[in-house]
Amino acid sequence: MSILIIKPGLYSTIQDEGRKGFQHLGINPNGAMDTCAMQTANALVLNDASEAVLEFYFPAPVIQFNRPAFIALSGADFTAEINGIDIPINQPVFIPANALLQFKAKKWGQVAYLSVQGGFELSEWLNSYSTNVKAAVGGFEGRILKQGDTIELNLKNASSINSKDCSVMPWKASVHQFYHTNALRFIPGHELEQLTPSSQTNLCAGDFSILPQSDRMGYRLQGPMLEQSDKKEMISSAVTKGTVQLLPNGQCIVLMADHQTTGGYPRIAHIISADLPTLSQKGSNDTIQFIPVTIEEAEKILMLQTQHLQQLKNACILQLDAYHRH
Repeated sequence: MSILIIKPGLYSTIQDEGRKGFQHLGINPNGAMDTCAMQTANALVLNDASEAVLEFYFPAPVIQFNRPAFIALSGADFTAEINGIDIPINQPVFIPANALLQFKAKKWGQVAYLSVQGGFELSEWLNSYSTNVKAAVGGFEGRILKQGDTIELNLKNASSINSKDCSVMPWKASVHQFYHTNALRFIPGHELEQLTPSSQTNLCAGDFSILPQSDRMGYRLQGPMLEQSDKKEMISSAVTKGTVQLLPNGQCIVLMADHQTTGGYPRIAHIISADLPTLSQKGSNDTIQFIPVTIEEAEKILMLQTQHLQQLKNACILQLDAYHRH
């Protein structure tokens, strides 16, 4: 009851919602880059929203399942196929024993997710299954996956279907609202007022492109030069996923899932949680803009997103129940 990694793909790791509550000890949270895609994939197969999933980039992995499984893909669309037959993303699929999952081409997005009903048989580290590559803990042996890895599946509560072939379920998730536009909403950072008036204007009026030197730790941006009114040394202060820091060269970096716990660069903005999935699916040379919102607006947007994901899971429970009855 396992999956075999035939080819590991680019930076394939096990991730969940992240390792929360330990940043004061210097332990970064890790977790999925695109939490909405992770939760969508889990909802489609009736997993808990925080169940660990496989996160991967393109070139994507090639995976063999040694027994039937109920799976879902979400996030980036890498043109998935099972045994040579195309399968959709954001739609649950029953796959037969010895099925081979592979991906042909990148259609959209940067990071994709595979959920398996029941999840993976793994050991937690500090209440999370997320992979911390630098500390070599969490996930699968604390590292990115490699050829020949075998990951056990937890299929105790898995659904079953009598089929020797791949079977796509008739319901799907709507995800367009998670990836709205190139405009990312932010709340002001503690050091925003240190920027010159013209730089504060440029932050909200300029276009910023994502540089190739971007990764799970942070997305580096190229845009209008931003300057401080009075440059002064800062004491290292707490940062989080979505924090926008001003670098000494006048450009910005947005901290992502593998961010450090503290930083000494000015925190000029924080991208709201609900818009981080949009950013995570942006790639090199994509352009973004910044739009300021209040904390109250950010909370309302996040609440609507959370409600949507819960409604999705409720609907999937009803759909699967109806499917089995018929």
